Amino acid sequence: MTWRSPLALMRDALRGQRAREKDLRNLVSNLPYEGLEKAKQPNRYFPSNAIKTTKYTLLLFIPMNLFEQFHRLANIYFVGLAILNFIPVVNAFQPEVALIPICVILSLTALKDAWEDFRRYQSDRKLNNTPCLIYSRKEKQFVERRWKDVRVGDFVKVVCNEIVPADLLLLDTSDLKGVCLIETANLDGETNLKQRTVVSGLSNPEFEPESFNSVVVCERPNNNLNHFKCYVEKPDKERAGAGIESLLLRGCTVRNTDHAVGFVVYAGHETKSMLNNNESRYKRSKLERKLNIDVIFCVILLFAMCLVGALGHFLWLQALPGVPPYLVADSSGHLDGPSLSGFYMFFTMIILLQILIPISLYVSIELVKIGQIFFITNDIDLFDEETDSRMQCKSLNITEDLGQIEYIFSDKTGTLTENKMVFRRCSVMGTEYPHKENAIRLAVLDEPESEEEVIFNQRPQSLQTGWSLDAEDTAPRDTTQRRGSRRRSKVAGIAQSDVAFSSPLETEVIPDKKLLQQISRAESSSGSRKTDPYLDFFLALAICNTVVVSMATAQRRRVSVSPRSYHTTNLLERLSSLVKNVGSSCLSSCKRKPKRNRTFSENSVVEEDHFRPSVKMETTKDTYGLQTCSLHAASQSNKPAATSGDLRYEAESPDEAALVYAAKAYGFILLARTPDSVTVRLPSGEDLVFEVLDTLTFDSNRKRMSVLVRHPITKEYVLFTKGADYAIMELLGTPYAEHFSGSKKNIAADTQHHLDCYAKEGLRTLCVTKKVVSAKVYESWLVDRQRALAAIDNREELIMDTAVQMETNLTLLGATGIEDRLQENVPDTIMALREAGIQVWVLTGDKPETAVNIGYACRLLEEEDLVINMSCNNKLTCTSILDCTLEEVRRYSADPRNVDTTPDISLVIDGRTLAMALSPDLQERFVDLAKRCRSVLCCRVTPLQKSRVVKVVRERLKVMTLAIGDGANDVNMIQAADIGIGISGQEGMQAVMASDFAISRFRHLKKLLLVHGHWCYTRLANMIIYFFYKNVAYVNLLFWYQFFCGFSGTAMIDYWLMIFFNLFFTSAPPIMFGIMDKDVSAEVLLGVPELYRTGQGAGEYKCSTFWVSILDAFYQSLVCFFIPYLAYQDSDIDLFTFGTPLNTISLFTILLHLSIEIKAWTVVHWVIMLGSVALYFIVTLAYSAICVTCNPPSNPYWILQSQMADPMFYLICLISTVVALLPRYTFHVMRNSIAPSPLVQARHLDQLDPSEREQWIKEWRSFRGGGQVKRSRLSTPPSPSLETHADIFPESPTASDIIGDDFTLNVISENYQGPVHT
Repeated sequence: MTWRSPLALMRDALRGQRAREKDLRNLVSNLPYEGLEKAKQPNRYFPSNAIKTTKYTLLLFIPMNLFEQFHRLANIYFVGLAILNFIPVVNAFQPEVALIPICVILSLTALKDAWEDFRRYQSDRKLNNTPCLIYSRKEKQFVERRWKDVRVGDFVKVVCNEIVPADLLLLDTSDLKGVCLIETANLDGETNLKQRTVVSGLSNPEFEPESFNSVVVCERPNNNLNHFKCYVEKPDKERAGAGIESLLLRGCTVRNTDHAVGFVVYAGHETKSMLNNNESRYKRSKLERKLNIDVIFCVILLFAMCLVGALGHFLWLQALPGVPPYLVADSSGHLDGPSLSGFYMFFTMIILLQILIPISLYVSIELVKIGQIFFITNDIDLFDEETDSRMQCKSLNITEDLGQIEYIFSDKTGTLTENKMVFRRCSVMGTEYPHKENAIRLAVLDEPESEEEVIFNQRPQSLQTGWSLDAEDTAPRDTTQRRGSRRRSKVAGIAQSDVAFSSPLETEVIPDKKLLQQISRAESSSGSRKTDPYLDFFLALAICNTVVVSMATAQRRRVSVSPRSYHTTNLLERLSSLVKNVGSSCLSSCKRKPKRNRTFSENSVVEEDHFRPSVKMETTKDTYGLQTCSLHAASQSNKPAATSGDLRYEAESPDEAALVYAAKAYGFILLARTPDSVTVRLPSGEDLVFEVLDTLTFDSNRKRMSVLVRHPITKEYVLFTKGADYAIMELLGTPYAEHFSGSKKNIAADTQHHLDCYAKEGLRTLCVTKKVVSAKVYESWLVDRQRALAAIDNREELIMDTAVQMETNLTLLGATGIEDRLQENVPDTIMALREAGIQVWVLTGDKPETAVNIGYACRLLEEEDLVINMSCNNKLTCTSILDCTLEEVRRYSADPRNVDTTPDISLVIDGRTLAMALSPDLQERFVDLAKRCRSVLCCRVTPLQKSRVVKVVRERLKVMTLAIGDGANDVNMIQAADIGIGISGQEGMQAVMASDFAISRFRHLKKLLLVHGHWCYTRLANMIIYFFYKNVAYVNLLFWYQFFCGFSGTAMIDYWLMIFFNLFFTSAPPIMFGIMDKDVSAEVLLGVPELYRTGQGAGEYKCSTFWVSILDAFYQSLVCFFIPYLAYQDSDIDLFTFGTPLNTISLFTILLHLSIEIKAWTVVHWVIMLGSVALYFIVTLAYSAICVTCNPPSNPYWILQSQMADPMFYLICLISTVVALLPRYTFHVMRNSIAPSPLVQARHLDQLDPSEREQWIKEWRSFRGGGQVKRSRLSTPPSPSLETHADIFPESPTASDIIGDDFTLNVISENYQGPVHT
């Protein structure tokens, strides 16, 4: 290696920094420069692919770790005191002894950090040394190298089931169409396959890396996983645009593609996945913030006591008649005066009383939280057997905040609902088709003992009659078997397929009879052109999506490089065998059962068990009363295409999957999809291959997606569009197509009416349209489109403009209604949370009608609620509504007849009105109204609005907030709340990765908060208060002694025993107390949710509680000091003989004080408490026996042995301990007897028999009604008359009272009679 001057190195470094900071990068192939030194490499300024996530190096670990630890002020404080103890004029202990506690704390923390960093190092080394294939010009082939050897500009080959090592621009694949399928589960948790295509214009059957002489121009690296700007400039200056659809991201896995070759554009820490690998943010809990304030109080108290000591020493020296012999002058014969000695004594007292600031408290808190998290994550009730996932904790330092939540902000889709989209109804050309048979099938699934396993186990039976009365013929033993294996069937159903959104509930659709007849007529009338609107409607459902079609035989093998991945091979094998067993039993039962369908064959049943198109397998004459032989032609076709039973649909969203399965149920089967074609099989069995000219992908601004195809028969350019109803209807001209005439106008109006009805039933709605584009218009539009795709600046805006330009003057075909079913026990969970004093807000992007229906279904809204529906178009109207509504609410609250009652008000507000209400001038009024409502439902809100609502409520009301969601659109909201919870559902893992805790079902939130949240908060709060008490009570013994030793800083307890006292003798009991104590059982906490209110607001950790404990510590220290002092007064005992009983009494008092606080004793409690006492005596006796000259000139030799031989010692210990604890014990007895708190009453319930306790809770809940009155006593069930307050809310202002007709304020006070889908 040639020597280079420092100036040249600096010049290269500056050039590299400039190259990396450029907005555009010009990248060329490394092959012509292979073998040259680094200085001659064209892409040398960009980082290599090696990654390093460790914090420390071996040489710099100690200084860097100490620097990190000294960010905690407590550590600086104790190190400063240890250094201060080395100054002779102020030292209180042996300097080396004073270093022991802080060295132990720093060493333990350093060992923990070193172990974590070593694990990161091992992970980095394993990842960097993963093999991959890089093209070598010398060897004329791809050769095996390591990930760390990959450089920007290299050509990398990735084979099937391998992980992509860097961000690659796709240049070649084994697929003739230039398609590569990838799985992004390692990045976002989504298991569905995504399609990537070779850069347009570069597809070449015989791709040779050495012939690639183009320049790749790409944007600067960023962390946006969904956007990428790039173009490839060929030698003739022609540009080929590329986007995210041509980028293989590091960490993705290639699936169902033999191989893919890519050009490395980003490597190492510049890859998008590494830029997204941010460290989890540090959150400080509310309890920790209060703790820091109390530490400051302790510092003030310490300084006050040290000031007393310094002043006392000064006065004592001044009062001396002469110089006593024990005041020794320095070497020069000089003796400090009283003032200077008092000043020095201030620092000596700080050293002596330093443990008033609990050094071990922070370490103990971390240990307690680790123990709490262990019990939470291992709670069997929080384990979801269906998904085989347990509760996850990602933030170790905010567990206690779970017990103080006051507001919950929840997403709807996938959080309250299953995110399993079920096709329910549709409207085609203005005619509504209710799909009654399908509704009956779904109604059967709602039975208590029947869910998805009914479909799984009854699939062959369901084919015969379309869920008619035949389903009741099942043998009783089969029913019993199904019920007994309900959970196993659920798990088996999941193991059957690793495709997202493919449960039997979602894939099976029973067609509507009338619509089947209409399709049959349309097929016969349209002839060979296949352009009937009914056919177009289902063609649009099959074509207008991004669903990837794969073969069932192409199983995806799970491969993972990450050392933190979970290995579930054995589990999957067991589940697969279970599926085979269940499938064979179903098949045998189907054979035994007499069938009406004579066309069933054994093979068809087997095929059906894997993937059933409902229409193809059913006997249409018996079930629907018409002949549709053409619907069976698909399975009889001899074409080379795969049978529909072998198809697997990989959908990016459950909506798309539901629509594709619905089209399949009617015989329109999506067979294949490539970048430039879509193959659909018609009910007649004919396969149509549509040429895909362009796909206008969905975005949150347009709220729709379109696919532009060329019809294979008519050769027309056809644009199929689907999207939100309000976005599509605007593109028809006017919302009701008033410029249309006759039937077309009626179609739009009728469809809008059907959409409104769907929304009121809680269904998700989509409109489907078609547009025939002329060749001239298409060619003109194509020029603009290609220019937009090749652009770098404003690429997204230009692409969206071209999409909007094409999506005009659409022809309405129909609409669909899809049901998103509620998760199990959601209504019960929301009711329990509201009874616990938690306000629940739901923030959703759905229509108000859909959201309100779900709100009633999940009991967010009650039938007796007064529902205020706010929707307005301008700010003046919004202001008027807020003012009028607030006035009415305040007038109600001011009425003396309504004391201690809360009106049952619920607020429904849409996104447009919410944006105005959150403006700075209206924000305070909106929050004032919202806090008076029992529940709030925000509709049509964006992700940014969700996070804004959370921030406004948290900052304005100073309350503890929790946000829960399951998708990427909930990430902002989750991060804005005090606690963010992600649900590991079907929308990927973005929400989980951004959250503090992760659960698999919304119902788990009930136990997580009401039980574990309550336990974590009460345990930690009581432990912290006890820690302060313990340290103050012990250190005050030293303080009281100063009054009898001239405030000289002398200690009457041996230094080592003082260190052992806090480090060993009294450290384990409070940690055990913080981890295992149970003030109330889980059954009572779940049965009486109101107990959760005890932790809200100030909770148990109040300022008054802290100061009462401090005063109690002062009292106990006085008793523990002065009773032995008076007992030994005028005796000739030495210093340590006096200090030993004090130490022993203090131990007994502190441990028995904790015994009073412990609510539930277990074997662990007894072992640790008795073990601490035994350890004290064993260590002290051994120390007294072997330590002859440990602490010269005094020594503790044989002192405890002598004391234990004296009866006075035992008497003093007994009397002092009883007198010290008597006030606290008396206070507890009096308070629990005269004015028991709700928690004390709940503990009385725990003492009852389980049957009696359950009966009491049922009676109490039946009497309590549905009101929101806060009660402090639980012993007597309240009278129903105290709970019900009907017609208590004055009539709210109507629209005419305020302003014209540009807003809506609907007050729904009568019982809601809408349908409820649970």
